Amino acid sequence: MVGVPLEVPDELAAAHRKYNGESGRVWIERLPELAAGFLERWGLRRDGPVAHGLAALVLPVTRQDGTPAVLKLQPVTEDHVGEPVALRTWDGRGAVRLLDHDPETGTMLLERLDANRSLAHVPDDMVALRTLSEVLARLVAVPAPAGLRALGEIATAMLENAPRALSVLGDLDHRRLLGICAGAARELVGEPGDRLLHWDLHYDNVLAPLPGSGRDPWLAIDPQPLAGDPAFELLPALHNRWDDVVAAGDVPRAVRWRFDLMTEVLGLDRRRAVGWTLGRVLQNCLWDVEDGRTALAPVQVAVAEALLPGLAK
Repeated sequence: MVGVPLEVPDELAAAHRKYNGESGRVWIERLPELAAGFLERWGLRRDGPVAHGLAALVLPVTRQDGTPAVLKLQPVTEDHVGEPVALRTWDGRGAVRLLDHDPETGTMLLERLDANRSLAHVPDDMVALRTLSEVLARLVAVPAPAGLRALGEIATAMLENAPRALSVLGDLDHRRLLGICAGAARELVGEPGDRLLHWDLHYDNVLAPLPGSGRDPWLAIDPQPLAGDPAFELLPALHNRWDDVVAAGDVPRAVRWRFDLMTEVLGLDRRRAVGWTLGRVLQNCLWDVEDGRTALAPVQVAVAEALLPGLAK
């Protein structure tokens, strides 16, 4: 890989053009030069194929001392500016370790994990979910550092935008359900919590370390950190690996089984956890409306309806 010109994946370029417009196009245009600059600056050698998510480009590299690592390049945005802050706060406890960071560009050097071994590949859904919950419990045990986005602000904005979403939805049952979700969030917005949240912990965001590293068996990656109540963290794992839920034969029961396992491992108040999870359903719907949708996603409806009885307890 040494000396091979960096080719930006088409999917990454398309995502930046779609979501970031002209600034995204400019960032993608600069990306090869940006990557080359940090390879030289931090004394890194490329040693693997390019990978990417929706926003970031990831290059497997080797440091001058032979240590494997990854170079992660992404723009400095509201969604990503807190990532190095969170990783530095966790300092490798339950999460990938931050090795270096350039605040001006948002570029990070991270320890190398095994990208081919995530919790999505663990066959037993119960084992995978318990493992994810134990990782999450370690992360949210830490108080959030100053300066991160706060759940109280996020939830307040959600509630302000809820009336527009309600007016867009064409299905009366969907309006009713979303109104309940907004009401549940409204009850909790005054007590948003102060823990360091990951905000996007699902099975693909929990990876195994490299063999012989001496690290914990599973580590979280790609946080979009938030200061708030750990009960706001459950939804991604409730609807991820949805085929496993459907295969159980009783979707509401399977959703509640996942929910009960997570609340038990995390030691959460069950009613608050229901409320904040319905708040996450509201948030996802608001994002869908921004993208032009006029109906709730079926998986979101299924999760919300499965948990609604918990509001009455």
